[in-house]
Amino acid sequence: MTITTLSSRKFNQDASGAKKAAAKGPVFITDRGRPAHVLLTVEAYRQLTGLHANIIDLLAMPDAAEIEFDPPRLPGDMHRPADFS
Repeated sequence: MTITTLSSRKFNQDASGAKKAAAKGPVFITDRGRPAHVLLTVEAYRQLTGLHANIIDLLAMPDAAEIEFDPPRLPGDMHRPADFS
């Protein structure tokens, strides 16, 4: 893993170069000589944070049975039969 450090100006001038460097390791972006941001690939970020879930896992609601939901009833005159003539 290679760690790269770029100034904000260099990052702005060569964003594609920063992305290529991020493929090899984290890229530290500095503001006035101090680290301010880190550029990582999505894979490196997921590995770092442990986010390996797919969309189904993220949208699943295992506790849905515990949620109370009683929608209000519409008045009886709010509907009418369909006219298929």
